[in-house]
Amino acid sequence: MLHFNENRGIQQGKSGSKIPLTFIQTFVLIDCMNDNNSTFTDTKQRILDAAEHLLAIKGFRATSLRAITGRAGVNLAAVNYHFGSKKALLEAVIKRRIQPLNRIRRKRLEEVRESARQKGKKPEVKAVLSAFIEPTLLFKESNPDAKKFFIFIGRSFTDPDDTVREVFLRFIKPIFHLLFETACEALPGQPRDIVFWRLHFTIGALFHAMHVSGNIKMERLNMKTGIDANSLIDLILPFVTAGMKA
Repeated sequence: MLHFNENRGIQQGKSGSKIPLTFIQTFVLIDCMNDNNSTFTDTKQRILDAAEHLLAIKGFRATSLRAITGRAGVNLAAVNYHFGSKKALLEAVIKRRIQPLNRIRRKRLEEVRESARQKGKKPEVKAVLSAFIEPTLLFKESNPDAKKFFIFIGRSFTDPDDTVREVFLRFIKPIFHLLFETACEALPGQPRDIVFWRLHFTIGALFHAMHVSGNIKMERLNMKTGIDANSLIDLILPFVTAGMKA
């Protein structure tokens, strides 16, 4: 008899031993054959897209693999073949968005540091923050799926379950370390713990702005909250720069 464990994948019998990969491959192959335009890559992307959508709405614990496969139009064996477990799928969802973004932010931060070194000066605080904030906001506006991803990450910080936070922070830690060290170079007169906390306040302001932009109704105040990424960058950078320098 086959059993499905969302954290471990497909198992066989009471012993819980995993089904041989060749057996799983057969299931996946059948799934792909049901759609003449499907490939293994297409199947993987459909699973990732479905997971990202449902995680943004329901969160990690409330999203079952059956719901994900139902939305993706694939069978449960496909998830085990491509990812192996629900947590591995979560990591893949986060990785595909964060890694490209981190490469851009790392490049920008390294350019700020190198430019300052060549001039024999300390980095400009605004340039340091811009190297992190600007790619993030532009990335969010790049496509609708990116917006779903940030909704998903945002809700994870208020979720009692820390699974998503742990995975996200593991991916974000290296780039935050670079941001922190560069900010310390830009603010040599500030204690490192002060720089650390002010960076956290800055990132908090960034995520809040990303979450509420265009979502708050202010009709009575005759205000428009819908704003594009470049306009939001122009608004938030002076604000957080002043906060870091205070």
